[in-house]
Amino acid sequence: MTTGTGSGGSGGHPSPEERSGDDRAEFSALLEDSVEDLYEHAPCGFLSTLPDGTIAKINATLLHWLGHARGDLVGRRTFSDLLTVGGRIYHETHFGPLLRMQGEISGIALELEAADGSRLPVLVTSTVKSGSDGQPVMIRTTVFDARDRRAYETELLRARQQAEDERAELMRLNATLQQTLLPPTLVSVPGLDVAAHYHIASPDKVGGDFYDLFPLAAGTWGLFLGDVCGKGAAAAAVTSLARYTLRAAAVYDPDPAAVLSNLNTVLNHEYNGDDPRFCTVVFGLLTPDTDHGGFRVTLAGGGHPPALLLRADGSVAPLYTPGGQLIGVLPDAHIATTTVHLEAGDTLLLHTDGLTEAHTAANSDDDRYGDEALLDFVRALAPTTATDTVAAIRELLDTFGTGVDDDTAVLAISVPRP
Repeated sequence: MTTGTGSGGSGGHPSPEERSGDDRAEFSALLEDSVEDLYEHAPCGFLSTLPDGTIAKINATLLHWLGHARGDLVGRRTFSDLLTVGGRIYHETHFGPLLRMQGEISGIALELEAADGSRLPVLVTSTVKSGSDGQPVMIRTTVFDARDRRAYETELLRARQQAEDERAELMRLNATLQQTLLPPTLVSVPGLDVAAHYHIASPDKVGGDFYDLFPLAAGTWGLFLGDVCGKGAAAAAVTSLARYTLRAAAVYDPDPAAVLSNLNTVLNHEYNGDDPRFCTVVFGLLTPDTDHGGFRVTLAGGGHPPALLLRADGSVAPLYTPGGQLIGVLPDAHIATTTVHLEAGDTLLLHTDGLTEAHTAANSDDDRYGDEALLDFVRALAPTTATDTVAAIRELLDTFGTGVDDDTAVLAISVPRP
């Protein structure tokens, strides 16, 4: 075997010295363009003007963009003449004064008017060249074609506007859907003061809270308040099903435990697959007490926060339904009931947990309002009326601002004093 020592180096590959020489040759070839050629055919426009704006020099790139001949502009036109009407006004009132004051100005968006009347969006940077006496002798301007950028910005604005329009439409649809899940107005019950409020935490998503008050047999009324797990369209579907099932079940058998048992059966049957759905509910049956006055209220609870009883003497007590299980989770959920007598001056308050789980401090995940704070709040109100109770809770929710991250429903009834 013979080992060659020719110019190819070992294995026929160029040596480092040879590669370095080739690189220098390629680099030198790039420098063969004259400075004038680099100026004329630069990827941007170059323009030199006298202090009064008269064009003294302009490169071929900018002439090509504008469709002008060099003789039409040099010594005959000013830089301002190349601008659109709006651009001239801006040049006279802002661009020119700032350039004279600062000596340079960069990245200004303007529009040039081409020979055929079309508009060319550009970004302009100008600097003032001064003589030995400090007086300006020339203004050098660089012009960048901004057509692609303008198209991108236009498309971005269009997409943003479309997104805003779609969000507004979504909010409108959500608000409409939410209204269909709530009674338009509460019925008037003879001998009772009734009030309710629904606080929407986010206009972008439909919440799962619901309530209603409706007549049953003569002299009997049903009421309920509940909270479906989750948000959005899926929660709205469960909310609608729960609301209408409760009303239908109450007509069939108004016993509160039977009403919630029927709802549990329906939800468990409809949503027992890969995406189970459930809710917490309290259902009440109102009947006037003709012998002692006031109303007899029987409440059935299915995993819902206890109602609060504000007595005429100023005392407040939760109405627990211990052992009441979530509605829709188990085939045979345990439903707990309790009965109370509302006398003149008494108020019964039902609420969802969006109230007690509200954040009381900005950007805090730990500082929740809580059940004890709500008890203290209503103790300060008692004795009161349903209307005043709901008004006070509305003001309380407003103080939390964005801290209320879940929809909140409140329903109150009270027996007016004679």
